Amino acid sequence: MTLTALQAAVNAGDDVAALAVLANFQPASAEAQACAVLALHLGRPSLAAQWATDPLTRAAALLRLGHTEAARQTLAPLPDSPRVALLLARLLALEHQADAVPQAVTQATYARALARAEGDAGALTAAATLLGELLLPTDARAALRTLAEGLKVAEMAGEAADAHLLAVLAHVQAAVGGAEKARRTAEKALARAAPRSPARVVALLALGRSEQAHAEASAGELDGRWLTPFMGLSHLTAPDRE
Repeated sequence: MTLTALQAAVNAGDDVAALAVLANFQPASAEAQACAVLALHLGRPSLAAQWATDPLTRAAALLRLGHTEAARQTLAPLPDSPRVALLLARLLALEHQADAVPQAVTQATYARALARAEGDAGALTAAATLLGELLLPTDARAALRTLAEGLKVAEMAGEAADAHLLAVLAHVQAAVGGAEKARRTAEKALARAAPRSPARVVALLALGRSEQAHAEASAGELDGRWLTPFMGLSHLTAPDRE
């Protein structure tokens, strides 16, 4: 099996075939980084961390797995940039020390400012998403304003809104009293999210499908701390009853 076969399966949206390619697959050194990116997209962060030659990809994979110290060591030698700042903010958000959330908010705000200054739309959207998540428990309306910037980025680029941002937005909309709007947003996020991704897990939680969310997180090797901000919220939309 080759990178070409893996990419073809991903492009076709054939999740079963893509996972089959990954099984017992060892990429050539020249293809390792591209395979790592695809493995992360497919919810296989352990493979992504193993194959990645780009430290940002490796750090992102390690954070999916919850390996914050290894991610910190990977990021430590890198020069400051929007993406490095963003990954450090996610790292702080996962650490759950007494002062971790205020530090994470400060770091995510800094990442957002860098992304604005450098015109990095992807990092700006991700920073807005993380800030929305961090602000949700204490100031849902501030979270809503923050997420609106991420939506504006997509609108200006003529692109569909990011699935992870939409998933977080669904929780925020529910928190400010828009249950039906939140449900529609969560369903849109779910339709766009990659299998086993944080976006899919958060969208399932917004729809009240907690058991499925945990199963998806487990299948995608997603550390449980990614779910913590959304667990036990009284505003979650009720699960479907069919």
